Amino acid sequence: MGGALETLREQAQGSPGTLGELLYARTKARIPESEWVGLVRSIAARDPRALHGLYHRAHRLVFTLIMRITRSRETAEELTVDVFHDVWRRAGGYDPANGTVVGWIMNQARSRAIDRLRLEQRKKRVGPAGDDAPGDAAVGGPHDDLDQRQQARRLRDALAVLTAHERRAIETAYFAELTYAEAATRLGEPVGTIKTRIRSGLAKLKRALAADRSA
Repeated sequence: MGGALETLREQAQGSPGTLGELLYARTKARIPESEWVGLVRSIAARDPRALHGLYHRAHRLVFTLIMRITRSRETAEELTVDVFHDVWRRAGGYDPANGTVVGWIMNQARSRAIDRLRLEQRKKRVGPAGDDAPGDAAVGGPHDDLDQRQQARRLRDALAVLTAHERRAIETAYFAELTYAEAATRLGEPVGTIKTRIRSGLAKLKRALAADRSA
């Protein structure tokens, strides 16, 4: 990726205040989803120019999300590059039926950022001798790990009830923090259609999660 990190440091200085503003500002001439998918497929075929093109379109979004989660510019710069290394490695596994390219990338960014936060928190709990600080013995224990896996399983099961259109609309609006109008512009659909898909999708998720908890 060459000087991608240095490019990121220079371009991130002028980032708009929200992820929605950033995505909307960079896509006034709307980029069709087919073009995003084409870039990922070219990356899967090991075309470095496609990786550069995807990085150019999406790296500020990734940086802004990670910066919000970690509150560290240095960490955000480091993890942004890591995310696009992941994209390079995982491009062959991307399936458009499971969501938008931006949603897929932002999922990876969020996971990277949360993993780093957890690592830093564990480091703070560990003393000089490598032992957990008093009172922290139960933090991150097997029960916490089991609960986390169960929550992830419930969410995956709930997402399975959505149609592809509902999932795409929710990912576009919520992962990139877009308004209904911005999401409609991004997806090339009427605002009313996007509102309906998001509302129906969220209602399905709520019912699926409630049913799972009562089971």
